[in-house]
Amino acid sequence: MTDIARSPGFSRPRLQLPALELDVKLLLPLLVVAVLIAFFSVTTESFATLRNFSTIAGQAGTLLIVCLGATFVILMGSIDLSVGAIVLLVGALTVTVLNLTGIGVWVLPLAALFGAVLGLLNGSVYALSGIQSFVVTLGSLSIFSGVALQLLQGRAIQFSDAAFENLAIGQLIPSLPNIALCGLVAWGVSVLIASRTRFGRYMYLIGGGEQVARTAGVPVRRYKIYAFALSGLLAGLGAALAVARLGAAGPSLGSDLLLNSLAAIVVGGTSLAGGSGGPHRTLIGVLIIAILDNGLNLLGVSSYTQMIIKGAVVIAAVVASRVELRNAVVK
Repeated sequence: MTDIARSPGFSRPRLQLPALELDVKLLLPLLVVAVLIAFFSVTTESFATLRNFSTIAGQAGTLLIVCLGATFVILMGSIDLSVGAIVLLVGALTVTVLNLTGIGVWVLPLAALFGAVLGLLNGSVYALSGIQSFVVTLGSLSIFSGVALQLLQGRAIQFSDAAFENLAIGQLIPSLPNIALCGLVAWGVSVLIASRTRFGRYMYLIGGGEQVARTAGVPVRRYKIYAFALSGLLAGLGAALAVARLGAAGPSLGSDLLLNSLAAIVVGGTSLAGGSGGPHRTLIGVLIIAILDNGLNLLGVSSYTQMIIKGAVVIAAVVASRVELRNAVVK
């Protein structure tokens, strides 16, 4: 097959890496991070401490890993509403396998495989049926959640494996939980995938114009499946690390990830219209959501009010990008 990246008519999407080029659209999210840190540092005594920053990093680890996979799906103009349900189901499967086999840390790649299979199912139904990704993943959200709750029987299942638990809560780097370190490694790999691989280029191209991508020779259907499989794989990886951090899998695992992941991705600057943004921006969005969650908790704001605030944040972020979304349709 001819590589379209080398063909005369191919126009490569402009990819912007924070380490190589100043992305102007990153300035506002970075400013928001600075303002939130300053505000919560003034209003709460316990916010600006090394211990609390370590806590924020640990809480943000799972969210970052899950958001990275979902970013690629949104980048191509689709959406994955099932990430929280995948985390719940893979978390339940992870604890079940741990308790039955005692394989310890080797359950981590198995969890990633479980997630990839679930993502592959999502992607296959979406790409082969022509149904909107919103509808497909809304249905799979219900299916995956139902299977997980059947496994859990409505209760939390614990495990006892010190090595697996240490995989998330240990600190290879002082004051930085391993789960946050895993998230940063996943972020670095995702940025390289988005900017240096054919898969990454095709995500931008499909999101920028699916028909144009088809005309240019991109196997759109296949790469849609790949994107959802990657989203599931990272959700599965995040699920295993979340279970390791919590020491159990319960019915509420992943319940807040749907809203938080969409909020982080959109606030970070990846457009729901597809074709712009990327995982390098998602890190900033995750920081905003994690800092907001932590600061509001320290201020004693109720969880219901926090839901209202985060919902308003998502709407505000979409409104801010309304020019890009004016003629867009979520596919």
